[in-house]
Amino acid sequence: MGKLTHDEFFASAMENLRTIAEDGKREYKGLHTVYSGSNEAFRVYFEGGDPVGFIKALEEAGTIVSIPVRGGVRVYWPSEAPNSARKTATQTLKRMGL
Repeated sequence: MGKLTHDEFFASAMENLRTIAEDGKREYKGLHTVYSGSNEAFRVYFEGGDPVGFIKALEEAGTIVSIPVRGGVRVYWPSEAPNSARKTATQTLKRMGL
């Protein structure tokens, strides 16, 4: 098996690094990029690659949704993101009356 692409690496992290309860159901739908170790693993696997820049690019492309949390960010597939993470800047400005 050859080396994974950035996208394949990220998909593998999302599949394998989210906490799974004993009953087999996922406890978390998101992945904390720091506490899971995925950021550091990305840097090692891609020899100094920039996981933060890659995550930002995925978010800008609409591939993932991220929420700033203590110690980093938690990332979700769009279909699994909590409603609070799906708010757009436009929605927020509208709620502010702007």
